[in-house]
Amino acid sequence: MNRKILYGVMALSLLSSSSGFAASVGESEGQVNIVAWPGYIERGETDSAFDWVTKFETASGCKVNVKTANTSDEMVALMNEGGFDLVTASGDASLRLIAGKRVQEIDTGLIPSWATVDDRLKAAPWHTVEGKHYGTPYMWGPNVLMYNSKVFEAAPESWSIVFEETTLPDGKSNSGRVQAYDGPIHIADAANYLMFHKPELGIKSPYELNQEQYDAALNLLRDQRKLVGRYWHDAFIQMDDFKNEGVVASGSWPFQVNILASEGQPVASVIPKEGATGWADTTMMHSEAANPNCAYKWMEHTLSSNLQSDLAVWFGANPSVPAACTNGSGMLTKEGCSTNGFDDFDKIKFWQTPVSKCDSQGECVPYYRWVSDYIGVIGGR
Repeated sequence: MNRKILYGVMALSLLSSSSGFAASVGESEGQVNIVAWPGYIERGETDSAFDWVTKFETASGCKVNVKTANTSDEMVALMNEGGFDLVTASGDASLRLIAGKRVQEIDTGLIPSWATVDDRLKAAPWHTVEGKHYGTPYMWGPNVLMYNSKVFEAAPESWSIVFEETTLPDGKSNSGRVQAYDGPIHIADAANYLMFHKPELGIKSPYELNQEQYDAALNLLRDQRKLVGRYWHDAFIQMDDFKNEGVVASGSWPFQVNILASEGQPVASVIPKEGATGWADTTMMHSEAANPNCAYKWMEHTLSSNLQSDLAVWFGANPSVPAACTNGSGMLTKEGCSTNGFDDFDKIKFWQTPVSKCDSQGECVPYYRWVSDYIGVIGGR
């Protein structure tokens, strides 16, 4: 532990001689600086019914400052720059942050609500390394296929409508009317599609690809490039494209679906027959967090069942605290959890960082290749 971090931890309270962690959370520093996905930290500005910041600030004395990031790579870059206390990292970023020593191990003993966390998430491999926890689970869900319900009177059955040229139910081609995610992790969506349609490739995990499997995924994405009107990474720009630019189908998040539906737009979503990738996000503390007390207080706050309930409704995702589905503390209901896929946990292929040494086949194409090659795909190479 370096001197700067040690001083931060000492500010919490007296250090425990046996564990190296503080005995309790101390006085608030006055603020907490967070990198977060769009829609994850709401203070009622988008919709007054959704505000889980204002009361926290009053009760804790910690002003919440949020920097929105649209991709995992952007989150990693911001955490590398420093100046933030927390990040809501997905699995394709979390292990990179741990390996790069940009986040620190947390003491679950300082988070009373840790006991309420879903057992399926407590030791998830995207935030737990060698038995050490590097964050608190926040929210999880699938990457859905969002579609225009006027064009598709029945929900599309396959991701093929965004990967292969076809005539849509309105008699027009899908060319120029579909989108794809502007992030290297989208290669996993192509691999997931190939797992179903080309089983002879032998893909076991969309994040663990040998060279042949990887080449097949890139070729599928090169074909998709001919169809894509825009690669999206900004959720609000994607929503505008569905409203005003003639986009009718794309991989998306439940957040966009919910917002557009609330505005009366003709959109709906589905998880097609091939299944879906997904995300399970973790609130992680920077290794040099300047405000560790407020950071711990925020992590505890995020596990309150009413916040988890309202966030799940707002984002169309699943709470990391199962009680939020049934205890009536917020807007969420048991039926709502079922609709959001709470029982489909084992069917979702959660984002992970691809590495060169992989469990399914030993040697795999590492993430740095995904980054450079996907830039090439978007550029038409």
